[in-house]
Amino acid sequence: MGVNKHRLSRSSRGKRKRVIQLEKVSDFRMRLVFLSLVIGIFGLGGRLAWLQLFQSSALEARARSFQTDFTKPLGRRRSIVDRMGRLVALDEKRYRLWAHPRYFNFPGDDPALIRKPVDVARKLSGLIPMSMSEIVQRLGDRPSGVKLAEGLDQDKALLLKGLGISGLDLEPYPQRVYPQGDLFANVVGFLNHDRVPQAGLEQSLNSEMLRYEQPLTLRRGADGTPLPDDLAPGLFFGDDMRMQLTMDARLQQVAMEALAQGVSRWSAKKGVAIVMDVANGEMLALASTPTYDPNKYWRFPPSRFREWSVQDLFEPGSTFKPINLALALQEGVIEEGDTVFDEGRVDVGGWPLYNNDRVSHGVIDYPKLLQVSSNVGMVKTMQKLSPDLYWDWLQKLGVNSIPETDLPGAVAGQLKTKKQFVLQTIEPATAAFGQGFSLTPLKLAQLHALIANGGYLVRPRITRGLTLQDASSEKTQLLEPEVTNTIRQWMESVVTAGSGKGVKTPGYRIGGKTGTAQKAVNGIYQPGAKICSFVAILPIDSPRFVVLVVVDEPRGSNAYGSTVATPVAKMIIDGLLAIEKIPPTSKRSDSQSSNG
Repeated sequence: MGVNKHRLSRSSRGKRKRVIQLEKVSDFRMRLVFLSLVIGIFGLGGRLAWLQLFQSSALEARARSFQTDFTKPLGRRRSIVDRMGRLVALDEKRYRLWAHPRYFNFPGDDPALIRKPVDVARKLSGLIPMSMSEIVQRLGDRPSGVKLAEGLDQDKALLLKGLGISGLDLEPYPQRVYPQGDLFANVVGFLNHDRVPQAGLEQSLNSEMLRYEQPLTLRRGADGTPLPDDLAPGLFFGDDMRMQLTMDARLQQVAMEALAQGVSRWSAKKGVAIVMDVANGEMLALASTPTYDPNKYWRFPPSRFREWSVQDLFEPGSTFKPINLALALQEGVIEEGDTVFDEGRVDVGGWPLYNNDRVSHGVIDYPKLLQVSSNVGMVKTMQKLSPDLYWDWLQKLGVNSIPETDLPGAVAGQLKTKKQFVLQTIEPATAAFGQGFSLTPLKLAQLHALIANGGYLVRPRITRGLTLQDASSEKTQLLEPEVTNTIRQWMESVVTAGSGKGVKTPGYRIGGKTGTAQKAVNGIYQPGAKICSFVAILPIDSPRFVVLVVVDEPRGSNAYGSTVATPVAKMIIDGLLAIEKIPPTSKRSDSQSSNG
């Protein structure tokens, strides 16, 4: 019994000892857990504090980058339209097709499956302008970033998207398109492959042609819904403004066809035709040939990209005679009923000067002088005006100044210095019949608009809306209305009884003047080379338009202003009368013109 009691006592003590040990272990563990929790809480709190105080901006930026869609502007340009709203130039959305072979996968495939390039090429060959073998060759063994095609239109893009092939990417971009082809190329210009303007209005008005665009930044919620906060002002603003031309595509087409026929018939080097509204300087047509197609500009020589009506100079010849007579009338050195004796030749400073036909016309009045285009009569007339005053007038008219115009690249004419002009008597003598100085066709049209509108010098322009909006009110009067009215009557006689008969139109009163001038290059006259021209004002009783045609270097012994330029002008005038719906002259006015 004693032994058993002793054993029980030892067993109880052992149990109590183990319980005490377990209690100590549990207490230690509790304290360890508690300490760990405390450290964790303090660590988490510290981390939260760190993130909130020091990294909140960076984290917010990262969150916004995931929540925000950023779209870069395409760099679109404004459309260009003619005066009637017909499209001349516009941006159309095109697509480039990029391939990333390492991601090739068809709809329904195992996501881990990578299709071979030949599989994709088989589906693409009918949709892009490449054969299956060409596509496979282009892809090669490149893993990504292979450009397969560009210039794809919206319909092709939709078909390609419909294939659902992973690893194909369509990149949108704007492409400049000129739906009128070569019709306006000489004034509008073009953009090259990198969308850099190279000529015409596209270049000179580049900043005005750019649409208002800004990067599109839009925040979305977790479900993709656009969030209305933080929207930039003007985010959804649509810039639909267009650049409107003063030109009429219908009349431009008539002028281009007429000019091309004339230049081709006479195997000429080039030609230009201008139709200008005399009241405000707006040009309804400005055609030149040869020209180019801005949609395929790379096929043409760069020399075609210049608009020579504003950049090339020529000696106007007899088409300047009405301008000179207006100066003589303005200064009072001649009067409406005066006459001049034309003996066929006049000597000036030891130089003999002749009429173009080498004929003596005797005593002639000024309408007759213009009808026969007498050089001798013009020399004698302008000798009545002092060379000093004559030069001042030529400068006042802006012969040697760059005309104020929105046409790109306009240049100044060339005029001898005042000292040369005054001291060398041959200079004012040759200037009397339009030689010895030079100007652009645009300037000549502007000066005849001065005769047509009562003496006001208007600013030639081809754009409306975005630039030169008030140009119609900016005009300077240089000549008296009575003077210009007299000149118009004299010019009408050229059409009714002189070298301008080719533009006679039943029911309409038209004034005009032909010109045939020797061509000078760098001040040296070229043997046999001519510049033939014709200028018309219509209707004479209520002038609205000036029509000018200039043809450079027509070939043939019978090449004159009356034979080369006048038929072109006639075709343009017929189109102008119809398009502008100009009513015929009244019977009373018509009978008056026939008696004059």
